[in-house]
Amino acid sequence: MSKKNLAVIFGGRSSEHEVSCISVVTVAKAVDTEKYNIYLIGITKDGQWLKAADIPSIEDGSWRESNVRAFISPDTKGELIIDEDGKNTYVKLDAIFPVLHGMYGEDGTIQGLFEMADIPYVGCGVFASAASMDKFYTKVVVDTLDIRQAVYVPVLRDQLEDMDKVIGRVEEKLSYPVFVKPSKAGSSKGVSKAVDRETLIAGLNEASKHDYKILVEEAIVGRELECGVMGYGDNTKASGVGEILAAEEAAFYDFDAKYNNADSKTIISPSLPEGKEEEIRQDAVKIFNALDGFGLSRVDFFLEKDTNCVVFNEINTLPGFTGISMYPMLWNARGYDIKKLVDTLIDMAEERPR
Repeated sequence: MSKKNLAVIFGGRSSEHEVSCISVVTVAKAVDTEKYNIYLIGITKDGQWLKAADIPSIEDGSWRESNVRAFISPDTKGELIIDEDGKNTYVKLDAIFPVLHGMYGEDGTIQGLFEMADIPYVGCGVFASAASMDKFYTKVVVDTLDIRQAVYVPVLRDQLEDMDKVIGRVEEKLSYPVFVKPSKAGSSKGVSKAVDRETLIAGLNEASKHDYKILVEEAIVGRELECGVMGYGDNTKASGVGEILAAEEAAFYDFDAKYNNADSKTIISPSLPEGKEEEIRQDAVKIFNALDGFGLSRVDFFLEKDTNCVVFNEINTLPGFTGISMYPMLWNARGYDIKKLVDTLIDMAEERPR
């Protein structure tokens, strides 16, 4: 049987470019090369599409100097166009695995290109990707599910011109401390904790650098828990639950704590009060399906201190695949090692309803 052609796309224009470049190495090494010819397509921070020569070129960053351009044709031939020295090669693609985090990769934009090109792809579709990437609209959907989530105040960048009015709205609805989040940024980029007006203003200004839409949320004090989901519709299943233990000096599990602090830890199957793991697993599936999820997502929760109430935090439709990422570890504990997990997700791409 002839091999299928698989494009794995990484990098991207978002603030999570570097995380994607780490995740893709894990994914690419797990692809079954007896089943697939793999094409590694990197998107630079300024939006150039380049063909990486191999995995080592991603690991050392030299792929960014590639003189071979490669991009997806938007017509329905489903082709990868490789441009080397002015000579084009056309490769019919059987599937795409986007290992992209954040804007222009996890927000439905590139998924729209895949849909136009009629190429099967791993992960959530246009609507689910867009709605899940936008924390405000995720909250609008989850408000219909009778699942508790943090109380929030939406703020637009333009409204910051009248900072006093914004501060008044926040303080009328919430008490300090609060969290300030760009609505569409991921991996906690631009997220801060505000304990008073001064830090709230600083947090709003920082968040506005990452997105024009900002959320100010009540601070939930409790354990940080995550659950992986895989599948679609009635076939959706949940992994077990994992717990995040941020480094003691971290104010919260921010980008630096996630990727640069060795003292931050993840625990698979932590001890939880009776019934709470199953509640989280069921809520994760409900949220995923309410957002029309497909393929994979990681759904994050808090277990509130003192009350043991499960509180939804956010959903990530293209979770990390780094060596410390929760999603692959959760599924490994359920019998899906990284090779089986990647293979299952690629196979699932062809099952997407059309």
